[in-house]
Amino acid sequence: MTEPILQARDIGKSYGSGDGRFDALKGVSLDVHKGESVAIVGKSGSGKSTLMHLLALLDDPDRGTISIGGKDAKSLKPRELNKLRNEDFGFVFQQFFLTPNSTVLENVTLPLMIAGVGTRERKARGMAVLEQMELADKAKNKATDLSGGQKQRAVIARALVNNPSVIFADEPTGNLDTATGAVVEDILFSLNKTQGITLIIVTHDVDLAARCDRQFFIKDGLEAVPDAETAALMTTGSIDSAAEVRA
Repeated sequence: MTEPILQARDIGKSYGSGDGRFDALKGVSLDVHKGESVAIVGKSGSGKSTLMHLLALLDDPDRGTISIGGKDAKSLKPRELNKLRNEDFGFVFQQFFLTPNSTVLENVTLPLMIAGVGTRERKARGMAVLEQMELADKAKNKATDLSGGQKQRAVIARALVNNPSVIFADEPTGNLDTATGAVVEDILFSLNKTQGITLIIVTHDVDLAARCDRQFFIKDGLEAVPDAETAALMTTGSIDSAAEVRA
């Protein structure tokens, strides 16, 4: 097998100090290979979002290493990190993080503006991904005017505008109804299969997780394995209504 494009080795992350110290991750290792889809699965508070933030270089581990293409992330200079996050990674979050009174096109092209891309090219690339998401007719609308499903498609368009190699999706359907969520899921998995974009999804929804090539279960900051009942529910429902995942 080829070298992982993302690799975590024995990473730990804690918050607070003294009696208030909370160990979000307690020594987790994970390899992610180019073009695969991986679900990081666990209940609320399990450490799954912390793990994704570390893999996406949005935060630093207290111990252990994160490697990108075989290179230790700690060796990267701030400018290199910013460039990597802006140009190689795309982000899809449950909360959308759209600027309400900016237009949809302005929201989608924000990564290009940060990267210093000229106005004409920004508009062309922004419109291209909006067309891909079937939102071209909403380009001049304010983001606040969009429905929940349209907002999430706009977020995916923003994630795609820099042609990323990896998309990180944190509970991407958490704020959507079942039908709209299914559409968003289909879009993400289509990007993975047709464009070869590596997809890392954080979720407590085992039905969504089951669509991924691989599932990485986590509980109490540790890698875990699903018990028989949880494994049987991989195609039927949410882990929050399933049996506990045992470490």
